[in-house]
Amino acid sequence: MTALSDPIRFAEEPDTYSVRLEAVGDTVYRPSVTGTPRGADAAAVIKALGGHLKAVRPLAGPSETERPAQDHFVEYRKGLDRGAYYAWAALDLVDADFTHACGDGTRARGHVRTWEGAGAGMLPCSAEPTDEAAGRIAAQRLCPTGSEAVEPL
Repeated sequence: MTALSDPIRFAEEPDTYSVRLEAVGDTVYRPSVTGTPRGADAAAVIKALGGHLKAVRPLAGPSETERPAQDHFVEYRKGLDRGAYYAWAALDLVDADFTHACGDGTRARGHVRTWEGAGAGMLPCSAEPTDEAAGRIAAQRLCPTGSEAVEPL
């Protein structure tokens, strides 16, 4: 999770709504690769990992960074009911150890840290818990005790 809203409460159905998300911490995310096999660079390792994982979107490459957003907003137009809501932003982080068989019979071992994408969401506290880990953490932090979205610990 990279950002959270304050708790959101609607006494009436809003026509539109925009919520500001505040950065959680000051972590700057950068893809990294350790143990790069001879003859390959970090970008090639990340691309190979994306292929191995059958990633829907390309994994973030070595030159990309993701910084805490200072002015990140989630906006909705229609269809919000009265009640409590929670909103968050997150990266789909990928942490993986790898072993690569080199052409000379040696093995290269390493670690990759990257992400597949970034996203944000806003859901009612009265709904079933989201499948996203960051969304479940957001619900635990922002929804009233006993809300449907809050999974028991």
